[in-house]
Amino acid sequence: MQNFHDKVIYQAYPKSFKDTTGNGIGDLNGVIEKLPYIKDLGADMIWLNPFYKSPQNDNGYDIEDYTSIDPLFGTWDDFDRLVEESDKLEIGLMLDMVLNHTSTEHEWFQKALAGDKKYQDFYILRDAQKDGSLPTNWESKFGGPAWSKFGDTDKYYLHLYDVTQADLNWRNPEVRKELYKVVNFWLEKGVKGFRFDVINVIGKAEELKDAEDGVGKSHYTDTPIVHEYIKELNRETFGRYDDIVTVGEMSSTTVENGIKYSNPDSNELSMIFSFHHLKVDYKDGEKWTTMPFDFIKLKQILDEWQAGMAAGGGWNALFWNNHDQPRANNRFGDVKNYPVKTATMLAQTVHLLRGTPFIYQGEEIGMTNPDYSELNDYKDIETHNAFIELKEAGASDEKALEIIRDKSRDNARTPMQWNESEHAGFTEGEPWLKVADNYKKINTESSKESEKIRSYYKELIRLRKEMAIIQEGNYKAIALDHPSIYAYVREHENQKLLVLNHFYSDEDKITLPDELLEGESSYVIGNRGDRELEKEFVMGPYETAAFLIK
Repeated sequence: MQNFHDKVIYQAYPKSFKDTTGNGIGDLNGVIEKLPYIKDLGADMIWLNPFYKSPQNDNGYDIEDYTSIDPLFGTWDDFDRLVEESDKLEIGLMLDMVLNHTSTEHEWFQKALAGDKKYQDFYILRDAQKDGSLPTNWESKFGGPAWSKFGDTDKYYLHLYDVTQADLNWRNPEVRKELYKVVNFWLEKGVKGFRFDVINVIGKAEELKDAEDGVGKSHYTDTPIVHEYIKELNRETFGRYDDIVTVGEMSSTTVENGIKYSNPDSNELSMIFSFHHLKVDYKDGEKWTTMPFDFIKLKQILDEWQAGMAAGGGWNALFWNNHDQPRANNRFGDVKNYPVKTATMLAQTVHLLRGTPFIYQGEEIGMTNPDYSELNDYKDIETHNAFIELKEAGASDEKALEIIRDKSRDNARTPMQWNESEHAGFTEGEPWLKVADNYKKINTESSKESEKIRSYYKELIRLRKEMAIIQEGNYKAIALDHPSIYAYVREHENQKLLVLNHFYSDEDKITLPDELLEGESSYVIGNRGDRELEKEFVMGPYETAAFLIK
């Protein structure tokens, strides 16, 4: 068994987790203070979003110095104590590595701007095309062109993300060497895992060309050379240890590539995040739209990744939520009428699949989107760019705000709701981002609803650690065309685990295959209480149930 198949990873967004100084921004000491909370939940690792020195144009993903602690989050003493306290509680520390780009404030970029040829080759600089147009017609993922003028030269630099995030030139061996030094620096500090940000877009071609679709994704996503780079990263850094867990964030990837990235024989990564299942409420594939989620498509995507990765020996990171996604309970459930059932059903759906579950802060207590009323309540750069683009496309202020309420990344970034005191116990100051209004009803201390959800998560985590069938079993979907129930079976050593998840507020039934009724079945876990397995199995609103069949 791989050393991470029984693990569960908790993601803390430091800026919004716990503030100990009163400046309204979460910090490393806040993470230390809440480690016992994470231990009590049962998580084995904590993934922290970037806390390195940064201008914070993209909430820390624009890194100015890879081997630093931004004073916003604390000091080196705080970090060392975080490692020490995590070790005591046997919680591994997973850091976010942003190796595709640096901030334009980074020393390398500044030296490049000053004319240093060595550092100019650290970035992707190109001349305009003969007709004076930009080097390529690629779009930035944050809107607008992916190229900006490089200082007062005639050249342009590539930025697939924000204009202050300049893409690094991975074709330059010196760049790779410097980045491997960074990873080794943190390994020597006692870090036990890495999440590699947008790692599958590092392999740009030497000759960059216009894209037929005007977007350009296919020109830099999952290119063959990426696998060579990641193998080298593995060999030169974390691969020299036997207990490091790695996960790659894979933008627009495929099952075929997912297998290559995560099959142990590839010597690349432990597992990958793919995002296709979180685009099923994108109208015509566009994020900044509103529509009910497409349930059949959701199931098909989950099934494709579960079955495909299993067949090829790959490994999925399982998740509904992270710092870039609106809250899943708002998207796929009913937080008003069925908050507990929605949260527990969604949790069980992914925790009993094949892969390693990730829990995003607040998910385990049922935190929701904040439903801000003003545009100025949102801080996210992508959100403000989207508002401008929606308005330019003819949307009213009201419509643009409605879409942003559904889709903004700030939905996930609101401060963690610890208790019912002012600002939800997150800070004694003014929080950097407004706390959701429902913090008195949803919090870790005084909310009965939240306690029910958290207890359920604890039970799911306990089952994963105890049951080999959850850790290692294969996967097979049943009744994939059912309009409201996602059902699947895990199999391992002559046992079957049947998992039934009902995604709607009505009552519905599923007809189970005879082979599942032949053995002796026992109820394992569900959010409606003990159930008997029947051929015509009736499910209530947002119900989930799992049975072990021998």
